[in-house]
Order: sequence, then structure tokens, then C-alpha cells
Amino acid sequence: MKLGLQLGYWGAAPPPNAPELVAAAEEFGFDAVFAAEAWGSDAFTPLAWWGSDTRRVRLGTSVVQMSARTPAACAMHALTLDHLSGGRFVLGLGVSGPQVVEGWYGRPFAKPLARTREYVDILRQVMAREAPVRNDGPHYPLPYQGPGALGLGKPLKPITHPLRADLPIWLGAEGPKNVALTSEIADGWLAIYYAPRLSGMYDEWLDDGFATSGRSRENFEVAATCQVVVTDDPVAVRAMLKPFVALYIGGMGAPGMNFHAEVFTRMGYGEVVRDIGRLFQAGRKDEAAQVVPDELVAEISIVGNAEHVRDEIGRWEKAGVTMLIVGCRDVASIKAVSEACQ
Repeated sequence: MKLGLQLGYWGAAPPPNAPELVAAAEEFGFDAVFAAEAWGSDAFTPLAWWGSDTRRVRLGTSVVQMSARTPAACAMHALTLDHLSGGRFVLGLGVSGPQVVEGWYGRPFAKPLARTREYVDILRQVMAREAPVRNDGPHYPLPYQGPGALGLGKPLKPITHPLRADLPIWLGAEGPKNVALTSEIADGWLAIYYAPRLSGMYDEWLDDGFATSGRSRENFEVAATCQVVVTDDPVAVRAMLKPFVALYIGGMGAPGMNFHAEVFTRMGYGEVVRDIGRLFQAGRKDEAAQVVPDELVAEISIVGNAEHVRDEIGRWEKAGVTMLIVGCRDVASIKAVSEACQ
């Protein structure tokens, strides 16, 4: 099982110990380090800054939001970081949600699957650098010929030759159609709140995409976000995780369109999801966290002593996961997770 360190996105200020976490991830054998973005810090800059002291780990985005930048601009970021890291960059993309896309980026959220397909196709064209980049649209037309256009747009190839035409593109996906699209057009699936119990369902979704594209699963990566904590007090740790779970179920999406809440509904926690959403929207966040069942947290995380963690990692691997992306916040935790994984 590979391990990835999730640095996440920043709160009010940058995390003070990120450089030592990145160094520890490289020292203790982690495969990759990831950065994320929401509506504050971006995902590319921390990887360039903190990743400059690394020599081995892959540097990935988990995820950058498609609406934050055009496909060509995203490709420029990716090819630049791939050169600077010597071919260690992984581009993780996600559509985000309507609250962020329309409220922060001022872009329409409709047709996320079609937009993703176009976006990735343009990225592939840029990285291949075989011909000037063209796209008929309708979401990302190149050259642009719509309202306000001067009619002078010219198809271009990147000035800088990409280091790798096959730079890996992973997609953050949660629903069945989005996961199927991921296995059809991408190189990896960034799975949030993965539950090994449902691996058969996930495999069906992935197989739909593989069948459409004719590709195989052999080199496809399934990178699952998972809190892995080596501890002798799992009850206390799971209690600490519940507010974060409640936040994503009740607060990280619009009422009636919360993709994270849908994930847990598919797991069989529909009634719990409704209760958490009702409490969270009423501002009763502490009560919402208390509603999160222990068994739900146990399904999406690995918490316990070293032996338990090692056994659980094996179970997740058998379920099809190739990498666990963990959110360790100190060097000791990184070392403990690495040792348990061996």
C-alpha cells in the first residue's frame, strides 16, 4: 500500500510545520505529498515551495478546482511543476460544488461531467504537444469565438515542451457517473470517504468506464482519503473526527445538492445524513457532530493500535485501494503510520 500525505488547504494562515511534515513524508517512505484548495490558499504554490526540498516523493494536487482556471492555464501550472520536480507531479482535479463555483469563481456549475471531459481532453492535447490546441466546446472553446471575441484567436502549442506527455491526471469523483468517467479518461481516482464494504459497487462503476474506453485497470490508481491514526485510545480519536465528518455532510454543499452527503446516503446512513444536515443548517454544529455514529467513522478511517492498523490497511488494499492519503499533523504520526504500513 502506498501512502500519501494530505497537507490540505490553509485556514486563516499557513500551517507552521508543513516543511517538517513534507520532509518526514519523504524520510519515512511516503509515495506522495498532496495539497488542496477551497477558497483561500491555492494548491500549486505550496507544492512548488515546500516540494523544492524533496527529491523522491511525488507532488500532487488533491484537488485543484477546475473552475478556478482555464484548462490551458491549468496545463501550464502542471507542466511547469512537472519540470521543476523532475517528473514527479500528479495533477488531481475536481469540479467542486455549485456554492463555490458560482459563488466564488463566478462560473456556471451545470454539466460537470461534460465540462470534465472537455477539460481533460484539452490538458491531454497540451501535454502531447502534437498540434495546436483546438476544442469545439461548448464549455471551453478554443479558439474562443463567442460574444466579445475579436475573431483573432489563434490555436497554439505550448512554448515549453512538457516533460511528459503522459503526466498523470487523477479525478476527484464521488457519484457513479463521475467515477465511471474517471476510469474512462483519467489515470487515477481520488476517492473521498471510501468504504471497503462497498468495494463491489465501486468496481462496477470503474468497470463501466474501463469498458467504454477499452483501457485496463492495471496501471490505474485508487487513492482514498483516509484518516489513519495509530493509538491506544481509538474511541477518543473517533470522537475528534466526528466534527469534520459532520462538516462535510452538513456544511460543505448546498441543501439538496451536497455530493458528500450523497456518499454517506449510498453507504446506508440516509437518516443520519438528514439529521446532521438539519442540525448543521440550524447552526447546531456540536449536536450535528454527536449524531455521527461510531460505525460510520470506523468505516471511513483506520484507527487503533499498530496491529489493528496493519490489518485494516491490508483489508483496504484487498478492496482495491492502491494509496491511502492521510492527514498526519506531526512527524511522530507520520512515522507511526509508515511503520504500521510495513
